Amino acid sequence: MKIDDLIREYADIEARLADPGVHADQALARRLGRRYAELRPIVETQREITAVEDDLAAARELAGEDPAFAAEAEELERRRDELTERLRRLLLPRDPNDGKDVILEIKAGEGGEESALFAGDLLRMYLRYAERSGWKTEILDAHPSDLGGYKDVTVAVKSRPGQEEGVWTRLKYEGGVHRVQRVPVTESQGRIHTSAVGVLVTPEAEEVEVEIDPNDLRIDVYRSSGPGGQSVNTTDSAVRITHIPTGVVVSCQNEKSQLQNKEQAMRILRSRLLAMAQEEADAAAAAERKSQVRTVDRSERVRTYNFPENRISDHRVGYKAYNLDQVLDGDLHNVTQALVDADMKRRLAEAGQAHEAQPSS
Repeated sequence: MKIDDLIREYADIEARLADPGVHADQALARRLGRRYAELRPIVETQREITAVEDDLAAARELAGEDPAFAAEAEELERRRDELTERLRRLLLPRDPNDGKDVILEIKAGEGGEESALFAGDLLRMYLRYAERSGWKTEILDAHPSDLGGYKDVTVAVKSRPGQEEGVWTRLKYEGGVHRVQRVPVTESQGRIHTSAVGVLVTPEAEEVEVEIDPNDLRIDVYRSSGPGGQSVNTTDSAVRITHIPTGVVVSCQNEKSQLQNKEQAMRILRSRLLAMAQEEADAAAAAERKSQVRTVDRSERVRTYNFPENRISDHRVGYKAYNLDQVLDGDLHNVTQALVDADMKRRLAEAGQAHEAQPSS
């Protein structure tokens, strides 16, 4: 799409968002707000380029009379080039989910109780990172372990109105197997053990994006329970939903109400089905061009957390730092930025190759 078309779209959305009637439809208002936030940096950068080019033309005209304007013209040229490069990056094809919120699932894997404890550590890391980023979090479902960790836990992470960057933009890189190396609390000999936790990240789907036929669902209710078999509820409030065509099973027991648990389970189910549909479309369209960073398989080891060395390593982009304690306290920005930068570098290279492949007129 041409820059003029984007500017017109931005102005149109701005006018629609000023209409109180639009906000009666919260889903529509959210979609418009996200698109508005996506377009804002593009429009602002283009406006700044236009202003700099006007100043540059004036400086060049005056440079013949006053040499000071020649130096100013050189500085304005540098500024224009910087802005042009920024605009080029902003105009790269976007991940269609970048403006979306996410549903993040953390599941204990190899390592038994130690894995469950580390799942709890990761949950705290993501909750603190969300807090630092100004996002809202909501635990949809949780199955605690006996020692205070989690067998699995599901969290919704949402951006706040007006934020330019969606949650998916950052957290989409977290999917995969996270490996921890440390001395478990259950280890009496002080030996370092390795265990693993699986993280699954899916964009949260709007109801209009995924149509689910009620006849395709099998809904079972049962009594929820906590660690050690302790009863959490004396009624059958826990809900398990099976999507028969795909075999996807989602369960929720976190809420006291059966209706609330059903609503939470449907949110997770919609997001999983949307992710499955997008993966199938991506595979059919361009399997060979899938990004190593953006399409991480859950079985792939993506990151290692080494406690004895206070080291964190991301194996996809070769990132390594010795501030594991700070990362687990939510200081995850540099880690995710390394992945964002690697993805940007790949997309710029692909855009350059596509431009070179175009026949000259």
